Amino acid sequence: MAFVGGLGVGDLGVRRRASFASQRRRPAVLRMVAVGPRVGHGFDLHRLEPDNKLILGGVVLDHSVGCVGHSDGDAVYHCVVDSVLGALSMPDIGQLFPDKDPEWKGAPSDVFMRATKDLMEEKGYEIGNLDVTVILEKPKLSPHKGKMRENIAELLGCDLDRVNLKAKTHEKVDALGENRAVACHTVVMLVPRPLEHEAQSTVAEATAGNSKTI
Repeated sequence: MAFVGGLGVGDLGVRRRASFASQRRRPAVLRMVAVGPRVGHGFDLHRLEPDNKLILGGVVLDHSVGCVGHSDGDAVYHCVVDSVLGALSMPDIGQLFPDKDPEWKGAPSDVFMRATKDLMEEKGYEIGNLDVTVILEKPKLSPHKGKMRENIAELLGCDLDRVNLKAKTHEKVDALGENRAVACHTVVMLVPRPLEHEAQSTVAEATAGNSKTI
């Protein structure tokens, strides 16, 4: 069985009723030491159909069609997750959170973001910078880009100025241009976490462990 962040990949679909983000992490002293920056690319595309919510970057948009997906269909979050996993040389989102697994049916995609942040930090990395491009004919995303950036930065535990988000149309060309689909590209650079962060994590986990034994 392949292991990621101290957990077997197979365990992700077996441990029901608990998100991966809430599962026990291995002790901080065993975490990997990051060496040098790493770059990852993500891509995601979802069909847009009636009777579905349009959720992008954690923002619910008022529109006549929404993303078709096993979870909530947030193409932005899914794309961000895949770029970080790619930078870590880990399995993609479809392997870690299979769309045939009932545990993730209708799941909010922030669950996947939080789990990915945990994996990133266990590998000794943090966000250096993240660039997101959303391709959507309508509705216009300009009024919502700020909130999307805030949501992404909060979930990944980084400063807002490390996250950029752009919105493009597809000039009425193919499914994207006909508003029958939404697509997203992301590029991320991960950098080693400062050692003081690891020291703080070690102290926090040791304190939590001691409190449980009292």
